[in-house]
Amino acid sequence: MILLGFLTVPDMLWAGSFRIFDHSASAAGQASAFTAQADDASAAYYNPAGMTQLHGVQLSAGTTLIGGGFSFQNAGGATTPGDLRGSVALPPPSSFYATANLKDLGIGSVDGLVVGLAAFNPFGTITRWPDSSQFSSATTKAAFELLDIRPSIALKLHPDFAIGVGADIYTFSGLLGEGQVERQLRWPGGLGIPAGSGIELTGRDTAAGFNVSMLYTPIRNEDGLPLVNVGLIYRSQATLHLNGQFMVNGAPIADSRTTFVVPQVFTGGVALWPVRNKSREWKLELDVDYTGWKSVRNLDSTLSNGVTIATPANWNSGYTVMIGTEYKWLKPEPLPDWDIAVRAGYWHSPKVIPDLTFNPAMPLDVLDWVIEDIDLILLMSVNPGFGGQSFIDSTLRKVEAARRRIEASGKDIRLEVDGGIKADNIRRVADAGADTFVAGSAIFGQRDYKGVIDAMRAELAR
Repeated sequence: MILLGFLTVPDMLWAGSFRIFDHSASAAGQASAFTAQADDASAAYYNPAGMTQLHGVQLSAGTTLIGGGFSFQNAGGATTPGDLRGSVALPPPSSFYATANLKDLGIGSVDGLVVGLAAFNPFGTITRWPDSSQFSSATTKAAFELLDIRPSIALKLHPDFAIGVGADIYTFSGLLGEGQVERQLRWPGGLGIPAGSGIELTGRDTAAGFNVSMLYTPIRNEDGLPLVNVGLIYRSQATLHLNGQFMVNGAPIADSRTTFVVPQVFTGGVALWPVRNKSREWKLELDVDYTGWKSVRNLDSTLSNGVTIATPANWNSGYTVMIGTEYKWLKPEPLPDWDIAVRAGYWHSPKVIPDLTFNPAMPLDVLDWVIEDIDLILLMSVNPGFGGQSFIDSTLRKVEAARRRIEASGKDIRLEVDGGIKADNIRRVADAGADTFVAGSAIFGQRDYKGVIDAMRAELAR
């Protein structure tokens, strides 16, 4: 198979979703299955339409502790540890919510008109790997600490139906921390930078998106309280142009610019109260969340000196399933001013692992850590930065080694080679074990595109 493309990217970036789902204590206790319940101030995040259920002024604030570590073990038993650099900060990841029912406050006469303001961290993580790890040429530290400021308004159009709309203003705060995206690695070589040099890429920006939501209550009890709720919310994409610096061993070398597309998100939920009276409440909820991670196609950094530090992402979109339950005792006799709740939940989300890409200097040992989770391996046969380079012959040995690993795994994994592929070498690359080829300059640098492609196919057919 021949693919036409312009991929000139070197690095494997650590992969996986870094979206934060837990934005309130009540929701977190139910594995964030809260879109259809949405009956406290955190509705400003989970489902702004749910703010119409609130009276007066509601305030809520909290923070989340993130810490601990992780490790990867390859087929040979070698272990590489990493950590999350535990933190408590505002941001990240913390939350603040405020809602105000305007009629309750004597502002206007419209029933069910509520305004809200939220500040939270929809995405935020810090991961670190030792300089000596197998991943050091991809990353030794990655930090993404995004703040979302959301003003919103909700209106009850019918006693059983409400809508909400709001803006999502994405930015970075330096209140605690550096307030920017950071990526650090040990340079694998190329572009005149000595191998092993400490590289850092930074960036920050502000961008805006929007959200729309609804809440429908088809069944209520005799007191008018919901027994069934259906909630939906859509959060749009937003594009961050992360302007920062490219640094080598701590010294700024050039300005850098990286584009990150905040993915669109659809979330729907159904809540059911089998028990709901003046003394007890029992709720069950199922939420399904879709995050469009496919919008993150690459994380290429363009430098002011004209060089591109390309980083393919090709993340996979995915669904997250959240199941939560809450059992409440309302103002029990020993504590007449309290409500006591017990919560539990189950949360499942698939991996967002991209295709794996190796630049010419990156060892294949990294493959041993993740081969069970991938469908395609891309080997770069040129150094990153620009097109039209000549094929690096030593890549053939890497292709052969990668093919042996694929065969040993027993999985159906495509092996792709990109860089310097032409009609006069594509057969050798195929014989080494590749089955997918990316050709750019070899095709688009000629007048007869079809003739070049036909010649490549003829070589593969020999």
